[in-house]
Amino acid sequence: MADMLPLQASTLAGEIFPAAKPRSALLRNLALAVAGSLLMVAAAKIKVPFWPVPMTLQTLAVLALGAAYGARLGAATMALYIAYGLAGLPVFTNTPPVAAGPLYLAGPTGGFLLGFVAAAAIAGWAAARGASLLRIAGGLLLADLALMTLGCLWLAFGAQMAGGATGVGFAKAFAYGVQPFLLGEALKTALAACLAGAGWSLIGRRG
Repeated sequence: MADMLPLQASTLAGEIFPAAKPRSALLRNLALAVAGSLLMVAAAKIKVPFWPVPMTLQTLAVLALGAAYGARLGAATMALYIAYGLAGLPVFTNTPPVAAGPLYLAGPTGGFLLGFVAAAAIAGWAAARGASLLRIAGGLLLADLALMTLGCLWLAFGAQMAGGATGVGFAKAFAYGVQPFLLGEALKTALAACLAGAGWSLIGRRG
């Protein structure tokens, strides 16, 4: 997959916040990663409490950040957000009352959290400079599909549930972890694609 990702491709964030020197670029990327990770925290707290996976605005944030930041910085931003939770900070959707930390990733939403990294990388690849709106939309759809697939498979076969069971089986994982979100995911993917396309269009007119 690494051969598919043009990690050095021009990104929306790079065009909006240009940096002439490597040190400036590093500082810019650090600032963007922190800002993006904090956006993920805010998106996690805006939720509709479904079981076992709540509906949040995080998918929209993942796709939009990946599309704006590019594959490498987008994935790193998601990893930074997850690192906050692994360190015990209450940044995940169900924290509190659930305690954050490494064990949180073993729960029902662990696969979706790891899917954020893959989704941001794919979104960044799709929305590189010069991409058509069709490629952006198709790439963001692929990114969301990867996220939902990882989340569903983990919920089905690996998640440690409250009753001590491991996973809920594929049928229940799809019924409760994917199906209720399909319309919302389609809308969020379309919105992220429109935002990315509009961003490049504005930069093109400005340039």
